[in-house]
Amino acid sequence: MNHLQKIKSEDPLPIEPESREIPGWKRTLDIALILAATPVLLPVMLFIALTVRCTSSGPVLFRQERVGRRGKLFRCFKFRTMVVGNNTAVHQGHLANLMTSNAPMVKMDMNGDPRIIPFGLTLRTMGLDELPQIFNVLFGQMSLVGPRPCVPYEYQQYLPWQKERFNVLPGLTGFWQVSGKNNTTFEEMIRLDIHYVRNNSVWFDLKIILKTIPALVLQVLEMVSRRKMAQIAENGGMVKFQPSTKLQVQPSPVSQNRRMSGQIKNQQSL
Repeated sequence: MNHLQKIKSEDPLPIEPESREIPGWKRTLDIALILAATPVLLPVMLFIALTVRCTSSGPVLFRQERVGRRGKLFRCFKFRTMVVGNNTAVHQGHLANLMTSNAPMVKMDMNGDPRIIPFGLTLRTMGLDELPQIFNVLFGQMSLVGPRPCVPYEYQQYLPWQKERFNVLPGLTGFWQVSGKNNTTFEEMIRLDIHYVRNNSVWFDLKIILKTIPALVLQVLEMVSRRKMAQIAENGGMVKFQPSTKLQVQPSPVSQNRRMSGQIKNQQSL
């Protein structure tokens, strides 16, 4: 990606003591787009809430403390896609490995996660589990576009220059999400977020929003491909035959010769 290579060449700057105020156009854009999408979003969110309620025991919404603008903590809402009481130590270890390595930021559930409830993987892959964060946007804690809101134990491991990404409101989607996401490293994510912080505008936000749907489609296709590869690996690199598959047995050369000689004898006797 050319834009990513350009962003890599930018020198990181330390976090500003006081970030700039939230521009008025951003709040206006957020509210206008949410109001315009409400007739579509409400039925979808109601259907997802019923699905979560009917397929898993526990609350419909998952509330988690996240780090927002200027390092301020807030309650982030999501549709619950995991079983209640799952161990977060597994995620902390996975995240710590991504932050200290040069590996792509692939989610744990891409390779299968037993903690996920039925249909949870689909919701997570399509980003539908994050729709309740619209309320965080209405409360002024988030924006439609911005860096991904991180958890406190992730924030504690950030370097000073990386915290510049917290100079703006976190968002449901962002420049990183439409720039490769699962194919980028942690440092590349940080640089993409900082690039957005330094260059955000109404046109940049609209461009990111328009790119979000195609990015989600590619993410779903990637998830399907990874699942197929995982199934092939589980089968030892062999593709299983379907029960309905009919195998055609080719006759051996010996049986073919016998058949031909029998046909010749029959012709001679005529």
